[in-house]
Amino acid sequence: MHDSFVHKGKRKNLVEYLRHRIGITDENVLSAINEVPRHLFIESIFEDYAYEDRAFPILAHQTISHPSTVAEQSELLQVKEGEKVLEIGTGCGYQTAVLLAMKALVFTVERQKDLFDFSKKKLREMHLYPKFQSFGDGFAGLPTFAPFDKIIVTCGASVLPTELLKQLKVGGKMVIPLGPTDQQVLYRFTKISPTEIEKEEFGAYKFVPMLNNTNQ
Repeated sequence: MHDSFVHKGKRKNLVEYLRHRIGITDENVLSAINEVPRHLFIESIFEDYAYEDRAFPILAHQTISHPSTVAEQSELLQVKEGEKVLEIGTGCGYQTAVLLAMKALVFTVERQKDLFDFSKKKLREMHLYPKFQSFGDGFAGLPTFAPFDKIIVTCGASVLPTELLKQLKVGGKMVIPLGPTDQQVLYRFTKISPTEIEKEEFGAYKFVPMLNNTNQ
């Protein structure tokens, strides 16, 4: 796997940008972004721009999120080492790799077969191993492995997927963009008790839509 001094230098610059321009303060997140070679998750034609704060097209008409989005969602999650994290929308595997670098136990679901195959192969090549990686409907979560300490949804949902909240531990947090495609807002839900949820809002975002079922 090609990860040169140039790539490492650009990653260091990206971390400084996230720290000083975006305001990321979680050192665990910054360290993970510094560790994960983002250029390996995108097409080589974009490699020179991999450490700019930009989204790029990936398979299945999807995109790899801006590094700032990955950093902000990861920071809002407040991941601690050894926590069980459910990720809805594996995509190309970059966010998965960041969570693994944060020493989370990652359970991840992807509904696009092309992306599921790509991310599985890519993570294996990089010797990164989620606890469980599945091809399936993200809205359904992974009830077999529930409850989870944290849930991160990397695609926008028009309505709150209540099935996912059921799979969250009391005290657990879920970070998810909600709303219509052009005006999604990033939220964090904290499960205070089995019946009580606290909601916090973190501004407007634009994510690819969250889709039901799967695409072969």
